[in-house]
Amino acid sequence: MKLKLNLNLNNARFELTAVKPDQYPKSDIPEITFVGRSNVGKSSLINTMLNRKNLAKVAATPGRTRVINFYNIDGQLYFVDLPGYGFAKVSKSTKSGWKDIIETYLAERKQLRKIVMLVDIRHSPTSDDVLMHEWLKSMGKSYVVVATKLDKIPRSKIKERLSDIRNTLKLGDDIKIIPFSSEKRQGKEELWEEILDESYFSLNE
Repeated sequence: MKLKLNLNLNNARFELTAVKPDQYPKSDIPEITFVGRSNVGKSSLINTMLNRKNLAKVAATPGRTRVINFYNIDGQLYFVDLPGYGFAKVSKSTKSGWKDIIETYLAERKQLRKIVMLVDIRHSPTSDDVLMHEWLKSMGKSYVVVATKLDKIPRSKIKERLSDIRNTLKLGDDIKIIPFSSEKRQGKEELWEEILDESYFSLNE
């Protein structure tokens, strides 16, 4: 039987920061996890999804965040923000650290229900994005792709940009790409539907 719960977004809060498994929350609450390059807009998207302005802090310097942040939603669901990857101005050791933190969580966390992979709609996915997508496929994880910064391109370019993302990542027809704008709150309802469908939740607005 599918689990049916109501989520009160007014009860969303930052819970903790972690870098290794023994620091993760000690609970069986389902987790929705966000991955993407540095500066792709993960914090802005999380804030938009939770009707907040500053719950998830936007880093002043891209590539600065090196931890996993857990956001507790009404005691029933976690949003998990993984470190942004691929920022060029950091050292090789820092990049290696990101890789370990990200892969350890994705490979070992049993509470993980779905991954939201963010890419910038304005640009073709990078080699780092392609590697992340290949890793997700190889691990058999359930995921959806979100193309952020929709408001930064003309409407006439949307179809072309989504086609480029799909082709570059070699997405199967079963993988959805959701165009998203944190500025205009576009794509929010569609992404919630994707998340709640996978986790068997019903959203209480």
